[in-house]
Amino acid sequence: MRCTKTTLALAVSLAASTALANDRQIEEEIVVTASRTEKPLSSIPNTVTLIDEAELAQQMAATSDLSTILGNLIPSFSPSRQKMTSSGESLRGRKPLYLIDGIPQSNPLRDGGRDGHTIDPLMLERVEVIHGANAIHGMGASGGIINLVTRTPSDEFRQSVRVESALQPDEPGDTLGYNGSYSISGKLDAVDVLASVSYRSSGISYDANGEIVGFDNTQGDTMDSDSINAFVKTGYSWDDQRVQLTVNHYLIEGNNNWLSVDGDIDAGIPTTAIEAEVPGKSPSNEVTTINLQYTNEEILGQKLRAQVFSQDFAGTYGGTPSGTFQDPAYGDEVFDQSQNNSEKRGLKLTLIKDRIADAPLSLAYGVDLLQDETWQQLILTNRAWVPPTQYKNIAPYAQAEFSGIDRLTLTAGVRHEISELKVDDFTTLYSYNGGQFVKGGNPEFSETLGNIGATFAISGAWRVYANYSEGFSMPDVGRVLRGINQPDQDVESFLDLQPILTENRELGLDFSADKFAAQLAYYTSDSEFGQRLALGSDGIYSVSREQTEIDGIELRGQWFATSTDTLEARYAYTEGRYDSNDDGRVDTDLDGRNIAPNRVNLSWARNWTDTFSTRLQANWLQDRDFENSAGEVTKEFDGYTIIDASAQLQALGGEFALGIQNLTDEDYFTYYSQTAGNDIRNFKGLGRNVNLSYSKVF
Repeated sequence: MRCTKTTLALAVSLAASTALANDRQIEEEIVVTASRTEKPLSSIPNTVTLIDEAELAQQMAATSDLSTILGNLIPSFSPSRQKMTSSGESLRGRKPLYLIDGIPQSNPLRDGGRDGHTIDPLMLERVEVIHGANAIHGMGASGGIINLVTRTPSDEFRQSVRVESALQPDEPGDTLGYNGSYSISGKLDAVDVLASVSYRSSGISYDANGEIVGFDNTQGDTMDSDSINAFVKTGYSWDDQRVQLTVNHYLIEGNNNWLSVDGDIDAGIPTTAIEAEVPGKSPSNEVTTINLQYTNEEILGQKLRAQVFSQDFAGTYGGTPSGTFQDPAYGDEVFDQSQNNSEKRGLKLTLIKDRIADAPLSLAYGVDLLQDETWQQLILTNRAWVPPTQYKNIAPYAQAEFSGIDRLTLTAGVRHEISELKVDDFTTLYSYNGGQFVKGGNPEFSETLGNIGATFAISGAWRVYANYSEGFSMPDVGRVLRGINQPDQDVESFLDLQPILTENRELGLDFSADKFAAQLAYYTSDSEFGQRLALGSDGIYSVSREQTEIDGIELRGQWFATSTDTLEARYAYTEGRYDSNDDGRVDTDLDGRNIAPNRVNLSWARNWTDTFSTRLQANWLQDRDFENSAGEVTKEFDGYTIIDASAQLQALGGEFALGIQNLTDEDYFTYYSQTAGNDIRNFKGLGRNVNLSYSKVF
């Protein structure tokens, strides 16, 4: 990764927040892998957030929850559920596509809400976030892309260790958690390798009132859980070529020692838990990602990027005697639990040609191939809840950039999605009107997606950009299929399986000077036949296909107040509505299951000495009312403010880090609980929590 100093406005200024230079300037990232090509951010007509290794370390001083880290730095990202599930966590009001080094981790065919837990953040070098719907990496990025870029091998032999403990001071025994990790890295001639392993054990949590935070025994909980991550990356370089293999295996599993006790939303009673054995198998995520890459910097006057990958995912959910699982053939009361499975195989091929015919025109083109087989089973009774669903996709694409006009960069691209969905005949569960036979089929879809954008450097300090882009995604096919409760349905003609086309428009303005940088962006995101999750009376969400319109503002600013002090402010305003009666007009607010609150994030970072630094940050979630088509308030969100603090000290040959989450011990119900929860999931948030770690490189 290469960086150069610049005074051009950036899409984001995070990367320079820990710089110690007296002449403080914003550093421009040159390599942005999330965009498929290596481009400076100043030429990209999108809002892009880069979270570098130093910023990750600052955030991980207080938390290892990736969703919390993203929310701390990207206010248009929903507040973390603080659970194993990331269901309801959106970016700009829509689902983002999670990637690890460009490999899809999200499972849009049966979105079980576990995409935020497929790798330990300790394995990451940086995070690249492209805001807004796009088709850069294919299916699923209706809200944007979150690309988790893994660490790279070092040139010299190096080992590193990290030990960590976390607890709540008022209840240190039950809340104590710990982590240990070890890495070895180095290079021998043309071969380099990095191997790392981490183990993390988490205790339980208490809220600010000293009550145990309720467990989500069904969706899964990160409290009272163990996780292990094994990671290997090795490569061989010669001439202008390189081949690289990356393997990551991640497992997080609950211990089933705490049983949830329902709360009462109307009475303001939170869900809690008691220590008791929980029946069934433990909720878990088990994910294996394999990535084989080949690059050639000179082949017939072009650059070649090829990637072959696989991802195997199994997400197990906790047991429940849900009414959906009942069937007289299995007894009077059926206790069961489900498991989501997805097996992805794919190829990404990109060719890059700079200065075509010696003109200021570059072209990136290629093709993506993807096969995704997804199913959901009830593992205690061995029933199929979602039948095996095979998705095949071929997508040729081309992206051009023209820079022949002074201070102006124009981009335009096209991508053609050719998709096929294959589902065999199946019968739904008994609870769906006695079980409905559904005739299988092989529906085919195709969409041509376009994007166009421009960025113009008004001066050395000001930049304006605009873009229009389209995103392509399938609805939650598994949720749609399993919920069929009417006879004589067939997969070929089932309208709710039609793809989702999201149109994103954005206008942004950047300013960057030696001491100050800021960005303002306005966007709209529309789908004529979108997807909204609606809660049924049985507690199970179903998919509603409706017109949705979302618009919002994102504002970020960074001020190098002194040579040692950096102040940052971020603000996101999001408004979303849907068409509740199919009259072609959006009339009802999207709820907290589908959209984030308006939020202000503030931070102050100070380098007291060359070896000691601190950070203080506040997240202010603002009050919000949700209205129906008649203008009646159906949900109210009482906002809250969470303040975190962290300090990093270099000593004893390594670095100590101290982090405190919820410094003021704020007492609050989480955003999800207030806006989309029920008595079973009326969770309060984490009370004051202290995290201490020591890391050493040798």
